[in-house]
Amino acid sequence: MTFHETRFPDAISRGARGGPERRTQVVALASGHEERNASWAASRRRYDVSYGIRRVDDLHAIVAFFEARLGRLYGFRFKDWADYKSGPPSRPVSEIDQRIGTGDGTTTSFALIKTYGDAPHGYARRIAKPVAGTTRIALDGAEQFTGWQVDPTTGIVSFETAPEPGLVLTAGFAFDVPVRFDSDLMDVTLDIERLGSITSIPLVELRPE
Repeated sequence: MTFHETRFPDAISRGARGGPERRTQVVALASGHEERNASWAASRRRYDVSYGIRRVDDLHAIVAFFEARLGRLYGFRFKDWADYKSGPPSRPVSEIDQRIGTGDGTTTSFALIKTYGDAPHGYARRIAKPVAGTTRIALDGAEQFTGWQVDPTTGIVSFETAPEPGLVLTAGFAFDVPVRFDSDLMDVTLDIERLGSITSIPLVELRPE
């Protein structure tokens, strides 16, 4: 396996910089109009966590975390403080935050999804790393406390009995972003006061399998 189910230090990730990236090809025509095509169906997030370093101990923690991941080799969990819940960061997780499917009497497994924007232009993001113990599930608005389980390593919700046809499945959850370091070099600068800094520590999101 090339993923470690461990989270990057929260105290440092809180000061990170970054967000979603998309790949769009824009061609300017002779008429002055444009043709635009999306190369990626899904966005991909990038972060720079060097902004979260405030003390020399933070520097030590990042170097240790980098070494344990063997540079770019192993992925890990990362908390994006601007987007880590099924709803707004300021609101508690609710079992009706996100629609994840509709029962058909046969299907027992559903993937956690977070939708951004409204229909018909909403973007459905696959959530593969929910935080253990935070997921809540409802059928037609009625919270279900038993009869299901969620795999925190894949974000797949499995029901013991397939939901009946027409039942709307909703979920609430907190989640991490699966990422890896985007450089095999940790370039540390030490000054005469024995303080330290790193110019850039890039992370890149790993797409769900």
